[in-house]
Amino acid sequence: MLAAKEGNVVKVQYTGRLADGSVFDSSEESRPLQFIVGKNEVVKGFEQAVVGMVSGEKRTVTVPSSEAYGPVKPEQIEEIDLSVLPEDMEVELGSKLEVTRPDGSIFYVAVVGLTEDTVTLDANHPLAGKDLTFDIEMLEVTQVPTQPPTQH
Repeated sequence: MLAAKEGNVVKVQYTGRLADGSVFDSSEESRPLQFIVGKNEVVKGFEQAVVGMVSGEKRTVTVPSSEAYGPVKPEQIEEIDLSVLPEDMEVELGSKLEVTRPDGSIFYVAVVGLTEDTVTLDANHPLAGKDLTFDIEMLEVTQVPTQPPTQH
């Protein structure tokens, strides 16, 4: 039986929980997660957790925030005057706002504070600063097919 290692394609079912037990993500209701180990397609700690697993194996791991979405970066939290936002924009505590960068790319910020005159926006990943616990079930481990040399 093939054990997962760098370069393998793996297919897993998983449930991710926070320290309080609340579920933040799960593949159970959708389809299994498939990725190539070593290609940084998932957070580092999750990728490291599947190394050595074989089909049918189940594992529960806690990934520290440093191996997940990193620490909360205070420089990504900013209080701005409500008057700089469009008048028709509805701003509510806990909501997400879409922001367009000068290059046209889009990112989202969370409204984490609101007063009569100001709004505090947080551009950190929602899971930054949090340790994450994953229940992982390895469904399949396969080798990436190698390309045969081309004949000329």
